[in-house]
Amino acid sequence: MSICVGVDIGGTKIAASAVAEGAILEQALRETPAQAPDDIVAAVGDVVRELQERLGADAPVEAVGVACAGFIDRGGDVVVFAPNLAWRDEPLRSRLEEATGLPVVLENDANAAAWGEFRFGAARDVEEMVLITLGTGVGGGIVVDGELVRGSHGMGAEVGHMRMVPDGHRCGCGNKGCWEVYASGSALVREARELVAGGSPHAGALADACAGDPQAINGVMVTTAAQQGDPAARELLEDVGRWAGEGLASLAAILDPGLLVIGGGVSAAGDLVLTPARAAFARNLTGRGHRDVTPVVLAELGNDAGMIGAADLASRRV
Repeated sequence: MSICVGVDIGGTKIAASAVAEGAILEQALRETPAQAPDDIVAAVGDVVRELQERLGADAPVEAVGVACAGFIDRGGDVVVFAPNLAWRDEPLRSRLEEATGLPVVLENDANAAAWGEFRFGAARDVEEMVLITLGTGVGGGIVVDGELVRGSHGMGAEVGHMRMVPDGHRCGCGNKGCWEVYASGSALVREARELVAGGSPHAGALADACAGDPQAINGVMVTTAAQQGDPAARELLEDVGRWAGEGLASLAAILDPGLLVIGGGVSAAGDLVLTPARAAFARNLTGRGHRDVTPVVLAELGNDAGMIGAADLASRRV
């Protein structure tokens, strides 16, 4: 049995799992020292050693797959840029190999999650798929003919930065009107805060949830209120779903995948997002009425997708 460790380095936490053929054997967690690259490397080394100790000498770890939120160069060696971590042209693979004493495979987090869903999750029965992750931003991973699409420079599938609204809201990437400014958890929170701050009577439940402080609103509050039937919160999630579906229709026009998968934190709202996403997708699909409508489904692996995918990529390459 081949065992690899999958590590998902996010803006707030480092999650790691020992994985064998898609099955998680052990898990461990650390906080992310987001603004200290040296400390991130040390934390990953520490969490890998913890998992090795738990597994014992009879279950050796062969390699480490690392999923991180950033642009990875084509060779899989350098994090060129990470918007929420202090990585700029960081030679992360070699540093992590030194810290862990193991071969390391470095992959973008959404790519790793897409691979996890393709191999072991919602897309395991297709050869072409697209995963979008609706979280702080909109991440993307694309599999064509059973292979991840990385692009000429290793920075492909950054679907969240498709321009949807010329001169729209400013995105963290510096441009205006990117898809993720409208279809993400950040968009959900922004709109909820504006609704409460404007004093709308329609926002009563949300105002109660945040005790009248719009800045205290988070995505969980909105989702919880929507699940309890609050019309305003449901409307906000419907808006995110609609934007997600419209973007998926554009991707389908380019890629014609066998399956479209929605993951990320916002997907925890389930049908409150999925139903409007499907409707907007079908309404905006090029050639509708004369082609098969690609299924739009929820991801199955949840927060484990990136770790499972990264571990499997490490196993396959090493």
